[in-house]
Amino acid sequence: MTPLLEIEDLNIFYGAFHAVHGVTFSCDEGEILSIIGANGAGKSSTLKAIIGQVPRSTGTIRFAGSDIRDLSTPKRIAAGIALVPEGRKLFPSLSVEENLRVGGFPGRRGSFDLEGVYDLFPILREKRRQAANELSGGQQQMVSIGRALMMNPRLILFDEISLGLSPRIVREIYEQLPAIRARGVSMLIVEQDISRSLAIADRFVCMLEGRISLSGRPGEVSRDAIADSYFGAHA
Repeated sequence: MTPLLEIEDLNIFYGAFHAVHGVTFSCDEGEILSIIGANGAGKSSTLKAIIGQVPRSTGTIRFAGSDIRDLSTPKRIAAGIALVPEGRKLFPSLSVEENLRVGGFPGRRGSFDLEGVYDLFPILREKRRQAANELSGGQQQMVSIGRALMMNPRLILFDEISLGLSPRIVREIYEQLPAIRARGVSMLIVEQDISRSLAIADRFVCMLEGRISLSGRPGEVSRDAIADSYFGAHA
C-alpha cells in the first residue's frame, strides 16, 4: 500500500542555515505519527515544508502518490492537508464561528461541518458568537483544530498541541483525537510532551539537531533509548 505521505531526503534551509538534514519518513492512511524532539530539532520546520511554508527546501514530498513540492500552500490545502499552527493563529476580532467558517473556504467535501466540530468541542457551541481573543488559550486551540477540520483534510499537521496549555485542557484535546481519526483523518503530531504524544501514536520519529535520531513504535522502543535520542546522550 502506498503511504499517504512520503518524505524523502528532505533538507530545509533558512538563508545559509541548514535546519533539516536528509529527513526521510512516511505516514500511512489512518495513522497517527508523532514527531518528538527538543526545541530547535527541526520538527516545526518539517511540518512547514509539508504545507509549503519554508523559504527553501530540497528532497521529495509526496501526498496520496503525487509529488507536491511545486504546489503552493493553497493547492496543498485543497489536496487535503491542513495545519494546526503553533500559537493557533486565529483572527482575533472574528467570532468563533467565523474563524471556523474560514476553514471551509477550500470547499472540500467530508464529514466535518460546524455541527461536527461543535460535537467534538461542545464549549465552542456555547462560545460561537464570542470573539476569538476573548477565549482562553485552550478554547482558542480548540477553534484552531476545528478550523483545520472544517477543511475536511485527509491529513492534519499538529504543531505543538500542548504548548502553553493546562494539563486538563491538553488531556481533553488528546481525548478527541481518536474520534477525529475515526472519521478518516490521518495525523502528524509535533510535540515536546513525550509521554502524551507516544501514548496516542502508532509510530514515532525522534529528531535531534535537524536529523532523525530514532524511529519506531512506542511499545517496541525503550524509554531509555527514546530519552537518549531526544537529548543526544547517545552522541
